[in-house]
Amino acid sequence: MEQPETRPSSAKRLVVLISGSGTLLQALIDAAAAPGFGAEVVGVGSDRDGIAGLVRARTAGIDTFVHPYRKGEDRAAWDRELTALVGGFRPDLVISAGYMKLVGPDFLAAFAGRMINTHPALLPSFPGMHGPRDALAYGVKVTGATLFLVDHGVDDGVIIDQAAVPVQDDDTVETLHERIKIIERKLLVETTHRLVTRPWRVIDRKVCWD
Repeated sequence: MEQPETRPSSAKRLVVLISGSGTLLQALIDAAAAPGFGAEVVGVGSDRDGIAGLVRARTAGIDTFVHPYRKGEDRAAWDRELTALVGGFRPDLVISAGYMKLVGPDFLAAFAGRMINTHPALLPSFPGMHGPRDALAYGVKVTGATLFLVDHGVDDGVIIDQAAVPVQDDDTVETLHERIKIIERKLLVETTHRLVTRPWRVIDRKVCWD
């Protein structure tokens, strides 16, 4: 009788935080199916219920949770609860994949140096919610995607890796963003694989691979 494939015990544990369709999450789920990837998605959390990303996770048999923040609530308490929820999965790496909430000091203290995020621009240029729009409005000829370590600032953590995307003369915000998303998924998968399979450290805001 054929036995089901099991993930090696050495596989690193990933928790992914999402707020929307979950295309970045799906890229990680697909990549983690390969035995050599070195990690598995063990939990997916969201600030919103009823989103496609949660369906993707549940279809893949991944445990999920929903932890919304409502305007006027105690932000510090929300952050502590999120920290406990994520911590329950014992993650080696926390990945913000289109997660639209800023985590607080308790969360950052618990997962310092172990939380990464993607941004659809070449940081430090065009941080914030509208990277593709701002890059297009500025008239740059090249933009792209950035993967970075999350810290207390907004999109200003240590840069792990970047990938460039040329801006075309007839680009709209939508067409440019769609091409960035393709590169963003590839960058997230490849860099996550490196982070979980190779030694690395941060020296003077530079990620050094040993």
